[in-house]
Amino acid sequence: MTYLWGVDSAATVTSDLYNCVLNNYGKPEYWGRYLTRVEGAAEGLTKEEVNLLHNSGTKILPIYSNFSSATGSRKGRTVAQNAVFHAKRLGIPKGTILFANVENFFDVNANWISSYVDTLYHTDYKPGFYHDPIEGNFSKAYCQAIKQNNAVEVQAVLWSAEPESGISKRIEAPTFAPRKPSCKANVWGWQYGRDAKTCPIDTNLIDQRLYRMLW
Repeated sequence: MTYLWGVDSAATVTSDLYNCVLNNYGKPEYWGRYLTRVEGAAEGLTKEEVNLLHNSGTKILPIYSNFSSATGSRKGRTVAQNAVFHAKRLGIPKGTILFANVENFFDVNANWISSYVDTLYHTDYKPGFYHDPIEGNFSKAYCQAIKQNNAVEVQAVLWSAEPESGISKRIEAPTFAPRKPSCKANVWGWQYGRDAKTCPIDTNLIDQRLYRMLW
């Protein structure tokens, strides 16, 4: 299995930031960016960034983070619908994965996860979850969701935030070894390094199956 190296950032990708990563860490195969601005947390992806990244041969990994809890079917549906709205606004094609950013301090339950997956399935976008499999209760809620809804096990892709082994250059990336929930899960992404000192980015490895679902 081939694993590809890339980064994500809350900051807008400028040519200066891209070159900072290129010169200090290596060429990113993809760049995780947020679909909307969230005050004090992340800047929203712009058309200028899309052009810069695509012209540089770097795919975009879309993240939706404009929510603060993950409980209940209605909220799951709403978050999915909002993610789709912003994906379409930016011109992201169907078939692309949209990651819901589930922080480890969020309340999260199975109904929310199941609803997010089902709603995206009917829009032809792919459901993904950025999560912490150790801290917080995402893993428990996810395992309950796959018992209740087979589509979650089949459709959902997980991007794990653990373990954090530290920022590295592309050529020094660790062996792909993310922590996973105790049940069956498509853990195809791993954010292994956070908060780089030289450039404001995190470093990641992803499975080639996930890479094909990026934009």
